[in-house]
Amino acid sequence: MLRLNRRLSIGFALLALAPACAEVPSTAEGDSTDTESGDGDGDGDGDGEGLAQETTWHQHIAPLMMEKCGQCHRADGIGPFTLVDYDAAASWAPLALEAVESGQMPPWGADETEECVPRHPFKDDPRLTDDQLALFADWIIDGTPEGDPATAAPIPELASIKLDDADLRLTIPGDIEVKPGADQFWCFVLDPGFTETTFIDATQVVAGNDKVVHHVLVYVDESGQAEQLAGDDGRYECFGGPGLGQPTLISAWAPGVPPNRMPEQVAMNVAAGAKVVVNVHYHPTGVDEVDTGTSLDIRFSKGAPLYLGQLALIGNFGALGGGMGLQPGPNDSGSAAEFRIPAGVDDHTETMIFALPDQVPDLKIFSTGTHMHYVGTDMLIGLDRLEPEEGTGIKQECLVQTPHYSFEWQRGYAFDAPLSEVPTAKAGDYLYMRCKYNNSMSNPFVVEALADQGLDAPIDVFLGEETLDEMCLGVFGIAFSIVP
Repeated sequence: MLRLNRRLSIGFALLALAPACAEVPSTAEGDSTDTESGDGDGDGDGDGEGLAQETTWHQHIAPLMMEKCGQCHRADGIGPFTLVDYDAAASWAPLALEAVESGQMPPWGADETEECVPRHPFKDDPRLTDDQLALFADWIIDGTPEGDPATAAPIPELASIKLDDADLRLTIPGDIEVKPGADQFWCFVLDPGFTETTFIDATQVVAGNDKVVHHVLVYVDESGQAEQLAGDDGRYECFGGPGLGQPTLISAWAPGVPPNRMPEQVAMNVAAGAKVVVNVHYHPTGVDEVDTGTSLDIRFSKGAPLYLGQLALIGNFGALGGGMGLQPGPNDSGSAAEFRIPAGVDDHTETMIFALPDQVPDLKIFSTGTHMHYVGTDMLIGLDRLEPEEGTGIKQECLVQTPHYSFEWQRGYAFDAPLSEVPTAKAGDYLYMRCKYNNSMSNPFVVEALADQGLDAPIDVFLGEETLDEMCLGVFGIAFSIVP
């Protein structure tokens, strides 16, 4: 197993300051700078004193840190240090800025690039705006001044991430000890007690210990396999997935993520007798910790939905024939396509194409997500239609790209748009997934994974579910009409 707390590089570059003696163009007689500054002193802060306003903790930065970082970087949060306390925030500020500028923080992963600009923004995007980033940088350049607590700006309350109207709570059995050492991955088999098909439209994970519960994936198992794998304590070890033949993903969670809610009039169905498998990743803190009861909250759909929703897992293909599935790659050992990431290669690519089968109904894609393991660094998911989309004329589009991909911060990306405006797909349309990997010692995750296995040099990596295997898997939130 891996210790997943990646060390951030400290390559902080200070912003260049304008020359103090730059030549200033003269103004015509009678002109005034008042209309530009608003106060006649040229600094634009409205005080008329002619001095630029200093950026301070209490007046500017504290509210920003609480809003953007407080869910994790607070006392008893999973973040390794707090950013809502002045002394700590001032100390960590340069490192935090570097992490934000590089896209490592907040843990989001997705980004707009030259090759991928989704048609809609995503909901619950925690990234700082350009203005907020500039404000944070200004504070560091100014020397991280504290300011006057007597005139402190109001501190916003943390946004609620509870599913307040949940109808059912399922809790993992027993206390889980998380000792210093390797990360732990457990699958807990829970019985929701459904005696008939049940429609659910929202879920949320409630961590039993915020310090160690790192991320959670929730599946439905209708096969009975999970119960066979579980011991008397109702759990079994698992890593990249639940180890089941055809599991159904219903939720993905990471610290600070709001509830997973289906779009309006959409619900997922869970069959009678099905079991829920909660895949929990624990990250040790360095001292003994206990998870006293991580839970899953579930909300039932009120009335019959108009659309059936699913989180479809598509990918991890070999060659499927007819040009579909795994595509030939630059590092294949022969003429046939193979999923093999050669040892030492830092820019390997695997590409997969999937044609939606003829029996698939018209789909609305309301969210997307990417899934790889520790060698993965960047994943792109796109859609190529047989015919341009009705109403928009769009034939080909990128749905999501995660150039800052990290296995430790998996999540879904829901389009911030009504169901009537999200991308659509029909039978015969193509989904394509491009996954990039770094299987060299320049990838810190590879170094740690090898060390856990007693190895000190990269090895070839293949498709699979184990620690030293890889994946190229798309997660698609889809909805289709169930009304005749």
